[in-house]
Amino acid sequence: MSPRLPATAVTPAPVTSSLPRNVRLLIGMRFARSVGQGAMVAAFALYLHALDWSATAIGAVLMGGLLVGSVLTMAVGPLSDRGHRRTLLMAYDVLQMAAAIIAMTTATPWLLVVAALFGGYGRGANGAAGPFSPIEHAWMSIELPMKSRGRVFSRSMVYGFSGMAFGATLAAVPVWALGHALDAQAYRLLFILPLLGSLASLALLLAARDPQAAPGDTPPSNPSTRERQEENRMIGRVALVNALNGLSIGLTGPLIAYWFAVKFHRGLDAIGPGLAVGFLLGTLGTVLAMRMTRRRGAVGTELRLRGAGLVLLVAMPLAPWFWVAMALYILRGASLRGTIGIRNALTMSLTGSGRRGLTSSIQNISLQIPRAIGPVLGGALFHAGHLTAPFIAGAVLQGIYLLLYAKFFARHPAAQPESA
Repeated sequence: MSPRLPATAVTPAPVTSSLPRNVRLLIGMRFARSVGQGAMVAAFALYLHALDWSATAIGAVLMGGLLVGSVLTMAVGPLSDRGHRRTLLMAYDVLQMAAAIIAMTTATPWLLVVAALFGGYGRGANGAAGPFSPIEHAWMSIELPMKSRGRVFSRSMVYGFSGMAFGATLAAVPVWALGHALDAQAYRLLFILPLLGSLASLALLLAARDPQAAPGDTPPSNPSTRERQEENRMIGRVALVNALNGLSIGLTGPLIAYWFAVKFHRGLDAIGPGLAVGFLLGTLGTVLAMRMTRRRGAVGTELRLRGAGLVLLVAMPLAPWFWVAMALYILRGASLRGTIGIRNALTMSLTGSGRRGLTSSIQNISLQIPRAIGPVLGGALFHAGHLTAPFIAGAVLQGIYLLLYAKFFARHPAAQPESA
């Protein structure tokens, strides 16, 4: 019998009422979206596999979704610095609903590709609004003072990981109920989860108000030439390290469910719960990262947790049995996912408030474009029978990323321990 998660395991910690109302709503939206995203991380590549798509074709679709997301991010981030945040996020949720309806109603290849490109299926955004996530990051940073951003961004990630775990578990429920592997038609029913998540997110967004600046936050101004050059230098550094990180993630991350299926011949009933536990432990990793940041700062925490994840990445393809490999994946997920909120908060503190949408866009683009290349390279290697090489290459890239991240940001004021 496949393991099932207890119902209490996916319930996030309550959001404190001391947070601004809009921030609480944005965190609620993240949880709503994350359920469908978690289901798609577990099921989408397996669905395409059930349709007899090759690993290379699956990787190409995942790449296309990431590239489309990057193009949208280029336009959305800078536009959000001029306002219209609620309208843009509403457009995103409507787009997600349309993609889910298409995927639910047809398996026609070109229509399914369109739905995947704009729905971002299989890539997992931890509840964020995909290519529109710069809007959320900029919006939250406007309403939060710098010292509390890392803590609140991390708390938001706890909700995202909890929802992803819940969604990955729900994706396995039909297999448990039917007692056999899903056919392609049954997989299509799972797209109701991202549809309902987008509906809930839209409802919460309608209750939000225009963003209000946090007390003491610096209003947009005309920075000096020197200040602008320093900001540009920091943005360039963010782009470089994110490119390395994105390519490292893309080589294996979007295809991890497929890799488990091919290497160990397991189905969604075993892979879904394993991924769910990985997302769930991401919440514990986030709590650990929040506590470590108070003593070690953002960069010190990043080096320790992601350094551990690098070792686990190398060990995964060497594991002889499914549950050993899955246990390594789960531990690696806890170490890597725990730092996402802290890293986002640091990035939002590198520039003035008038350029945070632009900065977040560049952060996303520099991560997503290399990440989009990864599934094609990894898929081609998997298709050729090289099930270990993408993991080793990803570990090398991750090591270079960590070295540069420490060199670039260790001395920035936003990276220091809270007690400093």
